[in-house]
Amino acid sequence: MKSLLATLALTTALTLPGLAMARPVTLTTTMNNYGGDGAYLALYVTDAAGAYAGSLWMAGGKSKYYEHLSEWYRATAGDTAQINGITGASVGAGRTLEITLDLADALFDAGYTLHIDAAVEDMRDSPNEVAVPLTTGGAGTPITGRRYIADFTYDM
Repeated sequence: MKSLLATLALTTALTLPGLAMARPVTLTTTMNNYGGDGAYLALYVTDAAGAYAGSLWMAGGKSKYYEHLSEWYRATAGDTAQINGITGASVGAGRTLEITLDLADALFDAGYTLHIDAAVEDMRDSPNEVAVPLTTGGAGTPITGRRYIADFTYDM
């Protein structure tokens, strides 16, 4: 039930921001110069128990590559309905992806974690490249990625 409520809060914040207690949050992901094609990125949230709560963004439009975003894929069983309306282009080496979303206030300081899986064609997949607890105190603090992501920040 808790997972369902979190999912509803997340999706409500994304689809009906005027009805939920939500705030605009800017997510900035800067890629390393890794020398490959554009990266696919899955940004999603898990609850305090590590259960999938919802997808925030998918960078990369070809669903045949989503299985390489392995942690997101495992959590959603590759369900593209999880990302309908929240997709954009893949992100090239050395480029920055900046998106602003309305996120429910209930996601902050409540044990939720934002994860980013990354994958690049003909290169190693990078599940859980970034995992950052969603806290109001952590806003603006850069987090270094493990392979393709130079840094990630969220600002409120």
